[in-house]
Amino acid sequence: MNNNIVINSTNINNTTSNESSTTSNEILVLYYSKDGSTKKLANLIARGINSIPSITARIRTVPNVSAVCEQIAPTIPDEGAPYATHKDLRECIGLALGSPVRFGNMSSSVKYFLDGTTDEWLAGSLVGKPASVFTSSASLHGGQEACLLSMIIPLLHHGMVIVGIPYTESALMNTTSGGTPYGVTHWAGINNENEISDNEKQLAIAQGKLLATTALNLWRSNQQ
Repeated sequence: MNNNIVINSTNINNTTSNESSTTSNEILVLYYSKDGSTKKLANLIARGINSIPSITARIRTVPNVSAVCEQIAPTIPDEGAPYATHKDLRECIGLALGSPVRFGNMSSSVKYFLDGTTDEWLAGSLVGKPASVFTSSASLHGGQEACLLSMIIPLLHHGMVIVGIPYTESALMNTTSGGTPYGVTHWAGINNENEISDNEKQLAIAQGKLLATTALNLWRSNQQ
């Protein structure tokens, strides 16, 4: 089944700004993955999130974007994580956002989803919530850090608190593949032949743990 979505479709913009805000102790792990590498990082980050008591990961993806007007994706994918809605953003207490590198930028699928969050921006739905970013690329110097920064920019416009990876994580100094202080990365290889390295795995799980701990602390302080 074709998983493309027309650019002016409303399939993933089906919520309104007057619906409920944060309602759960969940962190949204939102990603787009064409060949599976970014999905692997998402699952590892979710593992780190789920290791923190009282908090869980809500894994979601976004459909592929196509310029062909006839191609419209189903509202539910054939397999894997469900498609994200803007309600997922509002309900969760934090966000981990991932995309493969596209010429040093985030993928069009992720950008399309973010470009539709005007209602959340106007309402301040994401202000003060922590967020982190992650990516994968075919080449070692394929624009990983530039891609991470491209995702951070709109999150800052939403007033989110960016959580990176501190150098107290030893894998950040030892890695010979992916891994940055801006967020975990993976060097997938031209043919997607590289498995997640031990250092990349360690960093992804650590990033999930730090994001979850930060989100939980912020959420609890706001309940007082």
